Order: sequence, then structure tokens, then C-alpha cells
Amino acid sequence: MEHKREFEKVVEKKVENTVKKVVKVIAMVILGVLIFLLANYLLMRLWNWLMPDLFGVGTVTYWQALGVFVLAKLLFGFGGGSGSKSNSSHKKKLKSSNNCRPWRRDFDEWKHYDQFWQEEGEEAFKAYVEKIKNHNHDTSEEN
Repeated sequence: MEHKREFEKVVEKKVENTVKKVVKVIAMVILGVLIFLLANYLLMRLWNWLMPDLFGVGTVTYWQALGVFVLAKLLFGFGGGSGSKSNSSHKKKLKSSNNCRPWRRDFDEWKHYDQFWQEEGEEAFKAYVEKIKNHNHDTSEEN
């Protein structure tokens, strides 16, 4: 008898947990649908507020805004993605950027830029400008 009661309690807890999970899933689906509908409504309101004044286009209905929303999602992606794929693609990007390292300059040299400009840069720049002026002057005389 006691074994039967324990079994009933275990089954009751499992059913209770399953019901809670089902209720949570249903609530999340309803919440997701409501957020989607609200986002579509906001898109419609923003479109009707901004686009006619900025670009001279007409206003849209709720269903047209839904179409624009779906089209934008298809064209520009749904965002996010699964965690494992995004992590691996991020690692691939880092790995591919490391392949270009020999072509990159050593940016430690830039710490001397200000000193160079103070000592030689301004004079070198003025000499360069004079050279360009003389070159342009010579080419204009030939024409």
C-alpha cells in the first residue's frame, strides 16, 4: 500500500511538472505572437509617421506593414542564430583575420608619429606642396 502511494506521488509530480511546462510553452508562444503583432503595429505607425513626409510615399495598412516586415526579415536575416554556430563563425573570423597578420603594419611604430610630425613632418609637407605647385605650374605652361 505504501509503495502504491509513493508511486502515485511520483506520477502526480511528473504530471504536475509536465502541465507546468506545457502552460509555460503556451504562454511563451502567446507572448511571442503578441510581441510580433506589436512590432508589426509599431512598424506600421513609424512608416505612416515618417515615410510620407520624408520620401513622399503613401501610408500602409497593417497587413502591408506585415508584408514589409516579413520581406525585410527575408532580405536582411532573422538575426541571432544558435549559440554554437555563432561562436564557431566568430572563431573562424578571428582565425582568418590572423592569416593577414604578415600584411599588417606594426602599429607600435605609430607612437613616434607625433614626434616625427613636430620635427620633420611640417617641413616635409610644405616641400611636398611646393613640389605639387611647381609640377602643376609646369604642366599648365605646356598646355
